[in-house]
Amino acid sequence: MAAKLPSIDMSTRSSANGTIVDVNGDITLRTTPDVRKLLLDLFREKQAMRVIVNLTNVRYIDSAGVASLVEALRISRDMEASFALFALSRAARQVLELTRLTKVFEIYETEEEAVRGTSTSAS
Repeated sequence: MAAKLPSIDMSTRSSANGTIVDVNGDITLRTTPDVRKLLLDLFREKQAMRVIVNLTNVRYIDSAGVASLVEALRISRDMEASFALFALSRAARQVLELTRLTKVFEIYETEEEAVRGTSTSAS
């Protein structure tokens, strides 16, 4: 019997202040191409001015996954758009803290804060 390969499910929805990407699954070397394609298409093809990624249901992010998020952030800056993350799972937060990227990304606790672009907590 073949081992089940990790999969990822992503969907997008519009909010008043941008496009929200809901990610369900691990962001790993295997799933990164799908994540990267979706995020870059939102900026390059759809000309999104703000992309907000929901990481609630992401249990694990490896270095390839981190690289895809950093690339999306770089593209957003090149296009003078914005890129934010919210509701980081414990694992996602640990990876971003270890790589010191919590100081680079816009990170919010809740979807409401991410959509508003303001944080109610002093992080």
